[in-house]
Amino acid sequence: MSDLLPNSMSYGGDVTSQAVSQGTEQEIVLYYSRYAWRRRKMPPGPFPLPILGNFLQLQSKGILPSLLKMAEKYGPIYTIHFGSRPTVIVVGYQAVKEVLVDLGDIFLGRGTIPVFEKFYNKSGMNLVNGEPWKQLRQFSLLTLKDFGMGRKTLEEPIQVEAQHLVDYFRSCNGKYVNPSTVLSCASSNIIADLLVGKRYEYTDDKWMKILQDMRDSFEIISSIWGQLYDMYPSIMQYLPGPHQKMFDLLQDLKQIVKDSIKNHQDTLDPACPRDYIDCFLIRMEQEKLDSKTSFHAKHLLSTVFDMFLGGAETTSITLSFGVLYFIKYPEIQDKLHEEIDKVIGRTRDPRVEDRNQMPYMNAIIHEIQRISDVLPMGCIRSAMADVTLRGYNLPKGTDILPVLTTVLHDPSQFETPGEFNVKHFLDENGKFKKNNGFMPFAAGKRSCIGESLVRMEVFLFFTTLLQKFTLKSPVDPKTLDITPTETGLENIPPNYNVIFLPRE
Repeated sequence: MSDLLPNSMSYGGDVTSQAVSQGTEQEIVLYYSRYAWRRRKMPPGPFPLPILGNFLQLQSKGILPSLLKMAEKYGPIYTIHFGSRPTVIVVGYQAVKEVLVDLGDIFLGRGTIPVFEKFYNKSGMNLVNGEPWKQLRQFSLLTLKDFGMGRKTLEEPIQVEAQHLVDYFRSCNGKYVNPSTVLSCASSNIIADLLVGKRYEYTDDKWMKILQDMRDSFEIISSIWGQLYDMYPSIMQYLPGPHQKMFDLLQDLKQIVKDSIKNHQDTLDPACPRDYIDCFLIRMEQEKLDSKTSFHAKHLLSTVFDMFLGGAETTSITLSFGVLYFIKYPEIQDKLHEEIDKVIGRTRDPRVEDRNQMPYMNAIIHEIQRISDVLPMGCIRSAMADVTLRGYNLPKGTDILPVLTTVLHDPSQFETPGEFNVKHFLDENGKFKKNNGFMPFAAGKRSCIGESLVRMEVFLFFTTLLQKFTLKSPVDPKTLDITPTETGLENIPPNYNVIFLPRE
């Protein structure tokens, strides 16, 4: 018996090992059978591995460069797997236009964004779909318009904020400064006025730290760590690394929004709403007995938090890139100074209506927004119904990513897509011309809700600063690096210094 025992144990082990091996093989065969069945009418793409998806192809050069490289092989519409999550990638003006405009009603859904789902607790206007999104979107558009967004009534608060910027940079007395945090504070004050009826001083150390934390958080989100989290959230949430900080860095801002909502609740006068939060609270009270209402505290917190982030962060990045281009190319400033002096002069406050008489400034701003490409990967969408796209059948719920940088750099729309060229928005007579490829805010019914606000802010801030100052680099402009430090969710501008010299 003792001689037989090892043999019987060995025999049993072989059977177990064979059974496990066969089971694993069956799982793999089943996985790829399901994959092949699912993919039979989907756009082409690289073959994914179980769990990893196409990580190996994406990791080598970074996600965005890899997506652009794969488009050369598979065409303007192809399928990639972020982990086990299949996503249809769409590149180039024509294909993106089909998704966002021609089939815009089909691709109105918000796709899977693990980072922001955690930020916003899977709630708020930016993440919800269907009827809740329609209700929140319509309410937000109408309410923000009532408080001046896109209208002349908001011109004065922006003019006032622009003068605060002038006073601050004048107080620097010709010393070089890094303008990024102050520009972020200025842009945050405009959205803060609309949402919570408040303005923050540039000397408010607590608020300035919150804005810097916000920038630091978005740098991590745009890095490979944030991109890995979006591909493998169930794994990355347990692993140590810089990605763990991107959530903590925004907690102080979220707490400010919570405290502001509580203060609004305590001081609310339904007959005299002061801002967006008041109007939302009034609507909540009106519909508190409706079990299907989209107006409740969870959506209020996430929506205000999201608009704060979007209104402060993306606008400030545009402003930072703009100032960087002004000092990189001094000849641009010379032409802008000439146009400002001719149309406005040096004493009157710039007005939004001046933009119609300032084609060069208008074109420069458009080119800054195009070349800075603040949100290069765009924002993921989802099909709200089964749909055929260029012969491919996409089932309801398919995630689809229109890559906006491929529109803003499409050679069919822009003569020199990789270079700063104001002629992209100027005709042969020096008049401003529109360009269909200009989509920094996306397009269609789910485009950026704050587009009109950003356009107004950027024009008034840039025009006021250049009316009062000549911007100079403390180093040779030719040596200035304008390459983003991170390219992912956002293009993050490099740190730089600038000297604001009064023109008086």
